[in-house]
Amino acid sequence: MDKNYTIFIGTIGNGLRCSRDGGETWQGTPSDQPLPDSGVGGLEGNVRALAVYPDDPHRILAGSDRMGIYRSDDNGASWRLLKSPMEGLEIWSIDVDPINSDNIYVGTRPKGFRSRDGGQTWEKMDISVDEGAPVWPPRTTKITVDPRDHRTIWASAEVDGVHKSTDGGDTWARQSKIGPSQFYDDVHCMAINGDDSRVYASTPFGIATSLDDGASWDIHEFPEISYCRGVIIKQDDPDTLFLGNGNGIPGETGAIRRTRDGGKSWEPVPLPVEPNSVVYWLGTHRDVSDTIVGATIHGYIYVSEDGGEDWEKLELEFGHIRGVAVTPN
Repeated sequence: MDKNYTIFIGTIGNGLRCSRDGGETWQGTPSDQPLPDSGVGGLEGNVRALAVYPDDPHRILAGSDRMGIYRSDDNGASWRLLKSPMEGLEIWSIDVDPINSDNIYVGTRPKGFRSRDGGQTWEKMDISVDEGAPVWPPRTTKITVDPRDHRTIWASAEVDGVHKSTDGGDTWARQSKIGPSQFYDDVHCMAINGDDSRVYASTPFGIATSLDDGASWDIHEFPEISYCRGVIIKQDDPDTLFLGNGNGIPGETGAIRRTRDGGKSWEPVPLPVEPNSVVYWLGTHRDVSDTIVGATIHGYIYVSEDGGEDWEKLELEFGHIRGVAVTPN
């Protein structure tokens, strides 16, 4: 049966791969660079960050540790390397302004960059990370534009909490601490409910929720495996979220958890094969909102085509996965 979606998988050591048939076959992602760097990420490249444009589901950005930022305008059939100051930096997160797609935000190690002209020029953002953080320089693990106000930008940092800008990235402020020890502020991912005031942040101790824009947090811990990574909101149901977690990083086991009530209660989804490490990242898209893709850091890929009720583990296993994106075909 023809599939109506494309899966993009960012790997460590194998660049960016994509499948247009539900994971049965996989292709490389050719770029405008000459050999040996002709694929996205370059030879044996690392791709950790992916973002789909909110106003064009076939325009995609990919971040490579060595090469920098790539863009595709044809759903991944071809890619162009954008000139940027991020060549040689670790790129951990990318987001595009849903109101003005010329505004692009990138989280690096440390801090990040902003473009106001679609990636033609870039300027460094002084995200309010602490030079005394336990891991220095910290990674900006997630950067996201607030769907309620596109001038508000959120950033999470490795063992340095949640940071927010209310002026489009000009100035930044650190938000309140999430838990009783500093490692509760090892925030790995964020998601924002555009229909109300809920802001979510994943941590090694569970999933934290703020109802007051980061002024305070409540944390939901899970028995046995509480180390949480990627979190996404189902695009047609803001009360339903999916969360990847495990028993550590990279861990030996993991789970995909789901809430249907905005984070008040969570349940593991029924996976056909136990994950071999933490479920690191998840992807979906509003145009194919019942397709959910999750991946473990050690290469398992799970796909649901019915909104998270039933799941399949794909046959191909990658060596090391760090990024996932889904687009409509």
